[in-house]
Amino acid sequence: MVHHSSFVDEEGVKKACGCPLLPLKSHIKGPAPVSDRTDIVDEAILFFRANVFSRNFDIQSPADKLLVYLTFYINVVLKRLEGCRTLAEGTKAIINLGLEKVPVPGRVWFSFPGSFFADPQSQKEAELFRNYLQQIREETSGRLLSVAYRPNGTPNKWWLAFAKRKFMNIIAL
Repeated sequence: MVHHSSFVDEEGVKKACGCPLLPLKSHIKGPAPVSDRTDIVDEAILFFRANVFSRNFDIQSPADKLLVYLTFYINVVLKRLEGCRTLAEGTKAIINLGLEKVPVPGRVWFSFPGSFFADPQSQKEAELFRNYLQQIREETSGRLLSVAYRPNGTPNKWWLAFAKRKFMNIIAL
């Protein structure tokens, strides 16, 4: 069973590349509106271990596109954390991942499977979407560290074991 996003009502939410720029509980600077409620990052982390077993994901709302993107991204993060034995090593690996340039649809390095996101109509839209993805990736990485590692800094095997899973039968790099 696939878990879908609860953010189906998107009135007043800006879009870029066909994706809603949903509010985040974030202290990270970026284009996302600030919220104090449960956000898409919370949903992605909560639903990850159930959704990662899915071979198909039926998109029911534009927010589901973001949920799928974050599920893939969490898989990438867990793969990077797989060899890290301490929280400090994991943090360093995540910082290095965060330094990588975030590709956008329509560009050569955007390797996201399928045609979930529309190509940007302008350079301004591409930059807005890139900045939003960068912000949401940083926020997801930070929150994921708190669940992938125990308070004493050792890896949580019940999370890192999911690094080996393929979401929608695709290997994340």
